[in-house]
Amino acid sequence: MAGNDQKAYLHTESGKKLPCLFNPASLEISLSASWEGKGDAKLNAPNLSYQGGQSGTMSVELFLDTSADGSVVTEHTDELIKLTRIDTSLPQGQERPPYVTFHWGRFHSFKGVVSDLSITYELFRPNGEPIRARVSLTLTQAFDEDNWPPQNPTSGTPRPARSHQVVPGETLDRIAAIHYGDATEWRRLASANGVKDPFALRPGSRIDVPTMEV
Repeated sequence: MAGNDQKAYLHTESGKKLPCLFNPASLEISLSASWEGKGDAKLNAPNLSYQGGQSGTMSVELFLDTSADGSVVTEHTDELIKLTRIDTSLPQGQERPPYVTFHWGRFHSFKGVVSDLSITYELFRPNGEPIRARVSLTLTQAFDEDNWPPQNPTSGTPRPARSHQVVPGETLDRIAAIHYGDATEWRRLASANGVKDPFALRPGSRIDVPTMEV
């Protein structure tokens, strides 16, 4: 991490930034692949054949506490719950929850969906308003994209150049928000890819995402 003041946050495809009040103590990344073996009575173990990759997952534990500012912690947990609900701001025909990425300094996750969310409220005011919560959140990879974060988020390793596959309804500003955490960086993508109309991208095409020096 480049500094102790860099806060982790979740970023939705609509450009909404959901800050983590406290940085997580750990991140867990799980990868898997499908292999199949055909039984053979002459072998002690089958010869495996590759059947394809599986969606990766990233799990994180978040600590939320609003006891110092007078607000209620549900202002933050409600936003997380929305990530599991259909996003009505998406274009017609895309009735689904939003895609989400997790960012922390130079650590950037794959584009995923919230596949598991657990919230435990732990501290309350006398009137019953919750002011502290612990959240367990799991993101599951949504696309086949070569965008895996380094295993050590504090290593300071620069982000490599990569590509992004366009899904229906995506625009350059949304893609910039996903990869750079800043929608205004769409001009960087337009210049690198020779895009004249940032709102007319062909679904299924690939956009080169140049490295952004931090």
